[in-house]
Amino acid sequence: MQINKILKSTFIFLSLVIFGNSSCKDKVVVPTKEENNTSTSFDLNDIGILPSYYIGPNVELTLKGKGFQKEDIITFAPRDQQSPAINLQIKTILSDGILLNSSNEFKNGIYRILVKRGNSQRQIGQTSISAVFNPNIPDKEGMTIKGSVYANGRGIANVVVSDGNEVTRTDENGIYYLASNKSTGYVFVSIPGNYEIVNSNGNLPVFYHFLSAANQEIEIKDFELKPVNNENHVVFSIADLHLANRTDDLNQFQNGFVKDINQQIESLQSQGKKVYGLTLGDLTWDGYWYSNNFMMPEYVKQISNVKAPIFNVIGNHDNDPYVANDWLSENPFRNALGPTYYSFNLGKIHYIVLDDTEYLNKGATSGIIGDREYNGKITDQQMNWLAKDLETISSNTPIIVATHIQIHNAPSEKGTLPSFRISDGDKLINLFNRFNEVHILTGHTHVNYRVPRDNKIMEHNTAAVCATWWWTGNKGYANNHIAPDGSPGGYGIWDMNGDKIKWSYKSIGYEPTYQFRAYDLNKVHITADTYTPNASDQYKKLVPKYAYTFAGENKNNEVLINVWGYDPEWTVSVTENSVPLQVERVSSRDPLHLISYGMKRLNVNAEPTFAAANTSHMFKVKASSATSSLEIKVTDRFGNVYNETMTRPKAFSYNMR
Repeated sequence: MQINKILKSTFIFLSLVIFGNSSCKDKVVVPTKEENNTSTSFDLNDIGILPSYYIGPNVELTLKGKGFQKEDIITFAPRDQQSPAINLQIKTILSDGILLNSSNEFKNGIYRILVKRGNSQRQIGQTSISAVFNPNIPDKEGMTIKGSVYANGRGIANVVVSDGNEVTRTDENGIYYLASNKSTGYVFVSIPGNYEIVNSNGNLPVFYHFLSAANQEIEIKDFELKPVNNENHVVFSIADLHLANRTDDLNQFQNGFVKDINQQIESLQSQGKKVYGLTLGDLTWDGYWYSNNFMMPEYVKQISNVKAPIFNVIGNHDNDPYVANDWLSENPFRNALGPTYYSFNLGKIHYIVLDDTEYLNKGATSGIIGDREYNGKITDQQMNWLAKDLETISSNTPIIVATHIQIHNAPSEKGTLPSFRISDGDKLINLFNRFNEVHILTGHTHVNYRVPRDNKIMEHNTAAVCATWWWTGNKGYANNHIAPDGSPGGYGIWDMNGDKIKWSYKSIGYEPTYQFRAYDLNKVHITADTYTPNASDQYKKLVPKYAYTFAGENKNNEVLINVWGYDPEWTVSVTENSVPLQVERVSSRDPLHLISYGMKRLNVNAEPTFAAANTSHMFKVKASSATSSLEIKVTDRFGNVYNETMTRPKAFSYNMR
């Protein structure tokens, strides 16, 4: 990343290639015709300059060569012509070159190097400039990347730096070394708690640098941080945006999700909390990358309207559909958002981002979209890196893991531990056995469920921001926003105070206390005449198939309660005339979702593409009459109570709560 301002305490790294009679063995870049349009009425010989230099306000720069004169001016002219040229006077003429004082006026960029003598000038090369905090870090054998992690002009000790393979820490001066083979093409800092990265692309923290040199060449990559107090912070878990410029998604995204989350951000910040976002993958939709011209850069523009720093996770739909290679298909994500797996810290919490999609995409080639198939799997390379990353933190550090595909399948109403969804789920879980508290945040399914493995490790599968792929809010549909399990489209809110963690699910467009919806099943009867009046006979016949158990009339005085944030520490109680009713946990489809999506699709003579979820965060009670009022009380694991006085009969409609 280019840094617009170089402070006096910041040094400059120059990589130089010199033209002319050069003894330098590095690659020579031939100047353009325009660049050669300079006078060469004076001779400079034996120019031989090393490929890299460090300069700063108090550092001398040596240029090799003969024929320089004391009155010569060495000019560094920016190629972009957006900044003024920098003129350096010769301090000393040596037997084989010259010494120059550096300048604090340098900005990152490419400069042409010219020698001016009187009315004549001669170009001798060009240089690329990048900031380096400490120019005097000695080389170490086998270490191909080195640099500093610093804030306010001082190095920071014990900060983790990695290239995605090797993991190291900074020393007491903030200096790190990595024996990197540079196979990933980048290096990143695991931002320590109570710091933030200085560099950003809008609201996207740039905690990484791309590498450019050959494997054995040494590169210097620094990370500048700024101190903050984020012990008390909130992270929004944001799953499955599926932005593709279709089904009115961009309008719904900006006027629904972005408006809603920014209101929450403003409220939380007013309480003194630091706020961050953490996406959970499927930011885009690979099937529409090229047909709709909507790829990762377009996502960056859309998410930039969220008023908080956003960290990102890659999903299966964030891979290039023209590429049939897992690593290479991820390059557009890396170019826009950085590494696909990394770690960072906020306050006392350690965050880990993983990529658990192995993108296969058979049949893909340039200009041709493949089958877009994938495996749920974490590569061995990631597993090895993860083990090294975890070695840097203590067992009592709370951990948040974020990845796209769910680790476990959805639980049943019986509450037994479900099977793994990804092929190496057991290997992943085993890496966390020594830690006291681990929460795994996943998306992919577009539904809500929680899987507590024990009192230490728990998965939180989070329903989608796009709900049912933006369909129910699309023009001509139900004018609501509902996911396949009946959850409103929304996102997670993770409230961290020191090492104490609380969480909840926030429905877009509703107050945070909206945590369940209750149905009077006496009023739920899904028929073709009522919900698919415009469908042809062919599609009307499909109504019973897609209405499931709600295709038949139910006059049993039953009430169905959908509690989308439920986990086994929640309780659901119902009373009728102060008499407790027996509450049974069941698995069921959500009837509002069925009429908002499935029936609406049939009504335009199209079968539903996305199946309604048979979810186990449902509860059923049987009342004594069709007209009695019920008191419904839902209590979450943190003691928060959510109530509804259900006056029956309760209408069943698209805009019901």
